[in-house]
Amino acid sequence: MMKSAIMLFAAILLLGAAVVGGRASQASGEESAKILAFKTMVGVPDPYTGATNAIRGVPGGGLPWVVDSAKGKLRADGRIDVLVMGLVLDPNDPDVPAAIAGTNPVPTFKAIVSCMSKDAAGTTATTVNVSTGEFPADTAGNSMISDTVDLPRPCIAPIVFVSPGTSNAWFASTGF
Repeated sequence: MMKSAIMLFAAILLLGAAVVGGRASQASGEESAKILAFKTMVGVPDPYTGATNAIRGVPGGGLPWVVDSAKGKLRADGRIDVLVMGLVLDPNDPDVPAAIAGTNPVPTFKAIVSCMSKDAAGTTATTVNVSTGEFPADTAGNSMISDTVDLPRPCIAPIVFVSPGTSNAWFASTGF
């Protein structure tokens, strides 16, 4: 419980610093355009678990997940910030073993940004998925992801996923 409270406090401080830093950059005209901001995410539900109904090539985690709250932003220069709270295995799903229901069993999360783009010739539509580095996640499912990714040009209809640090399956996605 204390670890979760400390992580929440640190995340609030980091997000506050990002907002203050963003305002300073905006005042000097150096801020990159915000291309996506969100205040909700959805945990991976059935039937999106596994590879059968992958979204843009990103499979859902093997079991259903829920998220208490999430917010974030993505900028045109690739800067991404995601604060996720309570991203855990769905405690109400009968497929989730009781011993791990309502917990996060993975030590790190990362963000995957999925964009619709085009090939080098500019004639074929493509899906481009880029990932952040790994960031600590506690057993209560709390994490602050802050990194920069190399976005394709153009990046059309971006989707942000929260994924376990060691795989490309998603646990939460922008949406509601």
